[in-house]
Amino acid sequence: FLHPLHSHKAKSFGMSRKVVYENEEFNFLQHALNIENGLEELRYDKVVIATDADDDGMHIRILLMTFFIQFFPELIREGHLFILQTPLFRVRNKQQTIYCYSDAEREEAISLLGKNPEITRFKGQGEISPQEFKAFIGEGMRLDRVRLEDSHKVKDLLSFYMGKNTRERQEYILKNLRVELDPVMD
Repeated sequence: FLHPLHSHKAKSFGMSRKVVYENEEFNFLQHALNIENGLEELRYDKVVIATDADDDGMHIRILLMTFFIQFFPELIREGHLFILQTPLFRVRNKQQTIYCYSDAEREEAISLLGKNPEITRFKGQGEISPQEFKAFIGEGMRLDRVRLEDSHKVKDLLSFYMGKNTRERQEYILKNLRVELDPVMD
């Protein structure tokens, strides 16, 4: 699992190898994975990005993915990079606890557990106890593989999403924005 980067230290599109070596987190990351000179000595089959599902967590996730896309795209193409999904809710009664990753799963758990189950909304990984967190990184953990098809033009992707085209990117986001509202829980 990866330690979050300090976003003010990471440069956007156009990061050079010099920036990677000067940035403590990026430098430690490439050394920890042993990928500085290629994937031949990669220490782990799965590299898992584990961030909160909030705005800050998504920003950190994008920075880490940008790092791998720009400097180690073969890590992604060979299927080694994953995103850990952590539950949004815990629904429980005295007999059973169900972790839910969506509103639909939460509703299903509520109906399964019956009258007045306790519902907890997790706002971040820090709210999940170490004992509970073990369940999310074991056999049943939910991982989304990060994919980078050969047809993608890495430079174009990075330029659009991390470049200086603020107005164009803003228009794209507003045009494609989908809002999900949290239902009011009793």
